Amino acid sequence: MVFSPAVMRAALVAAGLGLLSGLAPLAAQELPPEETGAPRVELLASGTATLAVGGAEALPLRFAETAAGPLVALSPIAARLGGQLETGALGASFTLTLGETSFLLAPGSPAVTIGTEILSLSQGPFELEGALLVPLDLLEKSYGQELGIRFEWDPAARRLAAARPPARELPVEVDLVHLQGITTVVLEFPDAPRYRVTRNGESYQVSFLGDRVLPPRPRERPEDPLVRRVVVAPDRIRLELAPGAAADHYVLRGPFRIVFDVYRADAAPPPAATTPRPALPVRRGIRTVVLDPGHGGKETGALGPSGAAEKDLTLAIARALETRLEERLGVQAVLTRQEDIDLGLDERSALANQYKADLFVSIHLNSTVRGGARGAETYFLSLQASDQRAADAAAVENYAGAAAAPPGTEEFDLQLLLWDLAQSQHLAASQRLATIIQEELNRQLELRDRGVKQAPFRVLMGAAMPAVLVELGFISNAEEERRLRDPAYREELVETLVRAIGRFKSEYDARTAEGAAR
Repeated sequence: MVFSPAVMRAALVAAGLGLLSGLAPLAAQELPPEETGAPRVELLASGTATLAVGGAEALPLRFAETAAGPLVALSPIAARLGGQLETGALGASFTLTLGETSFLLAPGSPAVTIGTEILSLSQGPFELEGALLVPLDLLEKSYGQELGIRFEWDPAARRLAAARPPARELPVEVDLVHLQGITTVVLEFPDAPRYRVTRNGESYQVSFLGDRVLPPRPRERPEDPLVRRVVVAPDRIRLELAPGAAADHYVLRGPFRIVFDVYRADAAPPPAATTPRPALPVRRGIRTVVLDPGHGGKETGALGPSGAAEKDLTLAIARALETRLEERLGVQAVLTRQEDIDLGLDERSALANQYKADLFVSIHLNSTVRGGARGAETYFLSLQASDQRAADAAAVENYAGAAAAPPGTEEFDLQLLLWDLAQSQHLAASQRLATIIQEELNRQLELRDRGVKQAPFRVLMGAAMPAVLVELGFISNAEEERRLRDPAYREELVETLVRAIGRFKSEYDARTAEGAAR
């Protein structure tokens, strides 16, 4: 039930302070609503409970109980189980910090904020004589999910039991790569560990709370200009940096990774066009769109039954789309190539970065030995392909593009990992753009829906903005090849893409305007 802190405070004071010494539960009673129209609150009991953690001595613990369930004092729990509880500057909010995660609470509000995520509680916390009382599901969503601690409330005994999880042994893989002035260190785990990160001078330490890590197999690594060494011990991992180096760290999930970007603190950061690490997106809306006509030069791409080349048709579509986007949406549209030239996959996304593009759209045509295959499909980046067909498509494009490091080599795998980190912040926007494009192609042109997919396309990896690759049809299908060679049909494709990008732009611009106003 929703209730205000003032109502709860008045009720508990009126019930008598003697309740805090552990008297029997109160008879259920209705509290009159405040003049503000706050809903009625049913107070069932309050008093002093106990907190029991393993075999340690039990602690006194204030509690209260409403129709929505028990609430317990948070401060003694943080003191016994770990964590930092701080009061906001105006006393209107509280922050519970566990390791790298902070939970923002507001008395009376059943919502808890974790970064940009908002979780709902069974009821709002409230203050009682300086103590913050919280519902049990707050404990489960904080200590439970972050540290694996399990709670059990015994209403008869007024006892909160907290059980620490058994220690786990988690293998860790350590990857380190230096590229364009930044060293990225990735610690990958099969499950999220319980940990905290601290800095001591020129070293960073990841300390594990109740878990133990199994070191990776020994591997010879080249000397790095920014990271002297990475030391893995059962209870901690230590990064020893070179003099003058500093690091930012963040978390990625699926798989769980702790990532450190190491750079020279006394040097200017490299330009965005060559920075592979994530950067905070600029809230400015969609102004520049980079279009990438697939293939070119010696790389013809797929060929149709009558000889049409993918590289020629994608360039024709991109040129027309460039004009329509500028005329209809008022954006700057830029092509990665304006003519039939060789252009590497990495160069294409690098050009998008140099133009500080807000969107990157790579245009391709599909092909298969099964001549009857038809329809459109749209991709966004992922290290793991959504299906085998998507994996095969990416493998063909990556080989054809003559990547700087051959696919399948350790250097390529490290580059793949690094660029995946750079794209991770744009994942949701890329997925949304791909979904809108696919919807418009299905609706306007009645193409066979082959869906939105994920795959490790190299051409998308370096893009520091939302990026998609769209396959506009099967050039290997004689009927679709005939349509693709028709300028009128290509104009329909262009109009459909303009509508899709326009839809995405409207949504994106509205969100960024709202964020800038906050």
